[in-house]
Amino acid sequence: MQETKPHRQRKRARFVVPSRSDSLLRNFTEVVGGPLGRHSAPGQISPAPFTVERVLVILTVIAALLAVLAKDYCRVNGWETPTQFYATCYSDFPELFRNRGLGDGVFPFFTQGSLFEYPVLMGIVAGLTALLVPGQGVSSERILGYFDANATLIVAVWIITVLLTARMNKRRPWDAAMVALAPGIVLAGFINWDMWAVALLALAMYFFSRDKLILAGICIGLGTATKLYPVLILGAILVLALRSGRLRAFFMTAAAAAASWLAVNLPIAAMNPSGWRYFFEFTQERPAGYSSPWFAFNLVADRLQWSQLNAATINSLALNLFVIACALIGALALAAPRRPRLAQLAFLIVAAFILTNKVYSPQFVIWLIPLLALARPRWRDFLVWQAAEGLHWAAIWMYLGQATSGGSVQHNIDMSYYVLAVALHMVATAYLMARVVMDIWDPSQDPLRALGEDDPHGGPFEGTKDWLRVNVLHPSTSVLPWRSRVEPAEPEAPRQLEVGSDG
Repeated sequence: MQETKPHRQRKRARFVVPSRSDSLLRNFTEVVGGPLGRHSAPGQISPAPFTVERVLVILTVIAALLAVLAKDYCRVNGWETPTQFYATCYSDFPELFRNRGLGDGVFPFFTQGSLFEYPVLMGIVAGLTALLVPGQGVSSERILGYFDANATLIVAVWIITVLLTARMNKRRPWDAAMVALAPGIVLAGFINWDMWAVALLALAMYFFSRDKLILAGICIGLGTATKLYPVLILGAILVLALRSGRLRAFFMTAAAAAASWLAVNLPIAAMNPSGWRYFFEFTQERPAGYSSPWFAFNLVADRLQWSQLNAATINSLALNLFVIACALIGALALAAPRRPRLAQLAFLIVAAFILTNKVYSPQFVIWLIPLLALARPRWRDFLVWQAAEGLHWAAIWMYLGQATSGGSVQHNIDMSYYVLAVALHMVATAYLMARVVMDIWDPSQDPLRALGEDDPHGGPFEGTKDWLRVNVLHPSTSVLPWRSRVEPAEPEAPRQLEVGSDG
């Protein structure tokens, strides 16, 4: 009967099971009976109410409760210096609510004379959430209400980011558990509004993976109006457009990003020019920020009585090093044996920006978490990196506690240990970059391509042939747009009669 009927192949979304594909997670599954069986079919058999996305939401909610508990001391006793540092519960929300006039009715950018050191959309979020807090003035109750309102919205944005990460790769939705359970988000997610920019970039990458370039560009522009780093993904898109010859994809995305950024910024610049300019002036003129390599260098230089770096020198060095890093990433993308994946290049560019920038706030770690889940979903590397970031997170608060209290080193963390924690964070981030570079140069090490996928996040670039590729070792084999080439004919596979097969 099966031989006489026409063969109908059913498309099935078979999931990549973490207990099978990740050696670290495989060891942990012994507690619950071992890894999933060989003959099971995840994605084909109904899991009843516990779908992957619902489990991911539950995991995110559990992690969010832990994040709230981490701030519990300050929620109960208030955000006061230096105890908020020693209790590791510092947040920008109470600080800005008190000192930027948010508690007294000041709305960033819309109130003339107000100054806010963040981009426009972040200021709008800060102002709108202040309107949600009942009452007037700056009281401890209103400060707590302001923190809770922002924390609640960030949890919602966190859940959205997790779901978008899961949906960007239908075969590997469990990779989004890295975002759901990330210690970095638990510890630093409620420090500032960075999670809004993270979610907007995730939404942009989701739309791009679905070939919705205009929507992707709009989200990139809105993300850049919230925090500058989302614009860096346009560099990855440009390099892939050159490699594949799909230049239209870059121009459409970049144009939509520019239009949405201008739509948000131009009205504010016209209404309040000095307030709008303040963010850019503050960024340019500020000295090296805590935990940046430049700040660590100045600490060491001060102790050794060396010359310290001023803001102008740091700006120049940081920019030049970042440009060199981007040039190297671009050269890698154009010379690699196979076209890199979008998430890999985006991770490398953002990580290079973090390592060279003159500011590294503790919450910046959350920028990289969704990108790493897409670029290199290996739990061992992820947890080692998060452990290093956790040590840095503790060290920065202990150092700030000592700096603000004026206490002796005997009862505080010494500067040398803080500098070592900064160096550890940088080494761990550089290690992840090296592993991603190795995956690009040898796709057999790539967790996605080892299973036969090309680039599920690449949108218009997925499955394309090379239009431009430079072979440094053998220039004659380089693929150049102006050089005609003949593709070798692939031998035709022998036809076989499929009997009783359902794909």
